[in-house]
Amino acid sequence: MDKFSNGRIFEERQYVLEGLAAKESWRLFKILAEFVEGFEVLPRVYPAVTIFGSARTPSDHPDYKRAEELARKLVDAGFSIITGGGPGIMEAANKGAAEAGGYSVGLNIKLPLEQEPNPYANVKLEFRYFFVRKVMMAKYSVAFVFFPGGFGTMDELFEVLTLVQTKKIRPVPIVMLDKEFWEPLYKWMKDYLLPNKKISEKDLDLFRIVDTPEEALKHIKEYLWI
Repeated sequence: MDKFSNGRIFEERQYVLEGLAAKESWRLFKILAEFVEGFEVLPRVYPAVTIFGSARTPSDHPDYKRAEELARKLVDAGFSIITGGGPGIMEAANKGAAEAGGYSVGLNIKLPLEQEPNPYANVKLEFRYFFVRKVMMAKYSVAFVFFPGGFGTMDELFEVLTLVQTKKIRPVPIVMLDKEFWEPLYKWMKDYLLPNKKISEKDLDLFRIVDTPEEALKHIKEYLWI
């Protein structure tokens, strides 16, 4: 390769790097703007319970009905409800909270395959960045409930567990609702993670698996001394 080619490649590299630097600088402002909006809006919904679960759950599914019921009971107990703002379990929880007259918060995420916000959230924020949305969910929630779900629900579950395990957030009640769905995951943790020293025995006490909205509410209230 001759000197001319080397020089041109160097110039092109510098051009690309300068363009990326400018783009990333503007990205920081976008991230900051999302944090500022969340910090301004969400303090009024505290204390809140964040409810996670599959966006694919249809409205006639038992999990949808249980999420509605749990949200109503939590609002009656003095909590606000936070969800990811989309369909399925998120919609059910927002619907139950709104119908009970409480704060029904939807933190929607912009996706390539557009996730439409459900119509039941009476406090709505939209995020471009998953990690900003997760911060908002963790910061203003005093408990977390996980209904059956897919990759997104699992990601959120293990992130919350890791934050509590590593003491990055205060201990909070973490409830997994539906024993048939969650107990195989618990068994895998107990039979494989624990013997192989990937977790400690006390890590298995970070969450509670229940079967009904009543059990979930009871555990949350007892944990929080309400």
